[in-house]
Amino acid sequence: MEPGGRTASRKGPRFASESLFLALLYVSCRAEDAAMEELATEKEAEESHRQDSVNLLTFILLLTLTILTIWLFKHRRVRFLHETGLAMIYGLLVGVILRYGIPSTIYHNKTPPSCSLKEGPVSTLLLNVSGKFFEYTLKGEINSREIHNVEQNDMLRKVTFDPEVFFNILLPPIIFHAGYSLKKRHFFRNLGSIITYAFLGTAISCFVIGNLMYGVVKLMQAVGQLTDKFYYTDCLFFGAIASATDPVTVLAIFNELHADVDLYALLFGESVLNDAVAIVLSSSIVAYQPSGTNTHTFDASAFFKSVGVFLGIFSGSFAMGAVTGVVTALISFFTKLHCFPLLETALFFLMSWSTFLLAEACSFTGVVAVLFCGITQAHYTYNNLSEESTKRTKQLFEVLHFLAENFIFSYMGLALFTFQNHIFSPIFIVGAFLAIFIGRASNIYPLSFFLNLGRRHKISGNFQHMMMFAGLRGAMAFALAIRDTATYARQMMFTTTLLIVFFTVWVFGGGTTPMLSWLHIRSESKTKQESAWLFRLWYTFDHNYLKPILTHSGPPLTTTLPGCCGPLARCLTSPQAYENHEQLRDTDSDLILNDGDLTLTYGDTAITANGASGGHDGTRGEWGGINGKTEAAPERDSEAREHETTSRGTRLVFPVEDHA
Repeated sequence: MEPGGRTASRKGPRFASESLFLALLYVSCRAEDAAMEELATEKEAEESHRQDSVNLLTFILLLTLTILTIWLFKHRRVRFLHETGLAMIYGLLVGVILRYGIPSTIYHNKTPPSCSLKEGPVSTLLLNVSGKFFEYTLKGEINSREIHNVEQNDMLRKVTFDPEVFFNILLPPIIFHAGYSLKKRHFFRNLGSIITYAFLGTAISCFVIGNLMYGVVKLMQAVGQLTDKFYYTDCLFFGAIASATDPVTVLAIFNELHADVDLYALLFGESVLNDAVAIVLSSSIVAYQPSGTNTHTFDASAFFKSVGVFLGIFSGSFAMGAVTGVVTALISFFTKLHCFPLLETALFFLMSWSTFLLAEACSFTGVVAVLFCGITQAHYTYNNLSEESTKRTKQLFEVLHFLAENFIFSYMGLALFTFQNHIFSPIFIVGAFLAIFIGRASNIYPLSFFLNLGRRHKISGNFQHMMMFAGLRGAMAFALAIRDTATYARQMMFTTTLLIVFFTVWVFGGGTTPMLSWLHIRSESKTKQESAWLFRLWYTFDHNYLKPILTHSGPPLTTTLPGCCGPLARCLTSPQAYENHEQLRDTDSDLILNDGDLTLTYGDTAITANGASGGHDGTRGEWGGINGKTEAAPERDSEAREHETTSRGTRLVFPVEDHA
């Protein structure tokens, strides 16, 4: 027994040492595997970073090439293609290269694992693999025909931006610039007509397009071309998307050719407010939820609820934008930030951009909020900024607007080939083109007829034809369409919207100059007309009370408020207002002059006479602004150069035509 025992005692240590060796070997292998996994992860992260840099570099090169080509076109006076159309062409070329120029990589599993889900796919997936937990994120649906092209699918996904990038980063500077650079002189002279086209006209266009497209969907269903669900609410949503006009091409050509300023004001004003109305209208349609099992039937209570949502979102967004602009004006009024132009410009920029994000965070619409914030900033805050900051803010948002807009149009061209879930339906596409033309006509011509019944100076037939022709689709329609592409109906709408934008920008944008000539639309009008009574009331209140409270401009409150309010008036009036006591009106007063007034300024003496007897019909004098800076929004510098004549110390300004 002893030998056996001795033998056993000898095997025990050997077994223990072997077990220890195997354990150390296992730990070493696991550590080596972990190190290899970390190395692979680092390489993958480095490769992903490199690929992201290449993608961003691609867009920067696209914008660079677009800028150089724009310079060439302007140098050669080429007007048949606008910069936005050019950016789309370059985007198309890059999209073709990315789509068909990348070699396919075969999927490592010939047959991917399958599973069935009662509900839709989850956004994140947590897996337990040998005690380690891994989180996987849903990247999106892949076309079944492209399932083996892993590398190409990954590349196309990387150049497909999150829709929130468009809404939170690219749209705010575009919309704010529209409000900040708004030519109020012409905008408010046509305010009634602009509001009618933007609100009532957009609603008419939305419902006309929506109902026509519902008929097209029924036709597709009858001929077997509809493979999934497409509801009436989807058709109305498409009507809201297609009603968002963006005549940037036409307006740019109008600027170059100095086309009629009132036609420009009607088109620009309609497009600015139209974008805001379209996005709120689309949100209201999405909020339409009838009670009961069938959520896509007409329900009166749900309809009126949607109307209430529209009014609530629009009014709340409007109030938020205006309040933010007023707060910025008060900050610049009660502080001495003008002594530090860099800080002043930075605060102005952050307050303006935060308006969009604040409205979105409060479930309002950032587009509406930032638009009216821009208008308020131009009317009040601009007058409190230092001379250096006025130039900086104007140039900053002009550059951001230019880059963001051209980036979006470049991405449109790219998305035609890189978006992986396009649904091309010839019947739907042709029906959509017919519907948007009928919807635009139903908007412009009937409303113009009714507006002319109450207008002293009518909207001519040629103006109406040009407004019909200039109803292009652009950045807002694209941003609304790409925001949700999860369903069959939304994917078809996105594809069709892209094609509509391409066609209208290239064909209608390129045909603007010939159309102006064919319609015999004159250059800038010099005729003076009376302003809208509503704006005259608003101007009186704004000039006498709001401007003195929020800016260093306007008359002192001690001259406008009752005598009993003297202490309050002295407290709220800026010292600069007393220093410039003779400045009792600003350039906005152009908007409320009556026909035939003529004012000449000789030094400190102002002479007002009737235009008919004076021999200069429609001319008038004008005071300068605070500290030698004309109290004006950013666009007034260019307007002054266009309409002013100086002779022997006399400054004459020729106001342009206005409408009610």
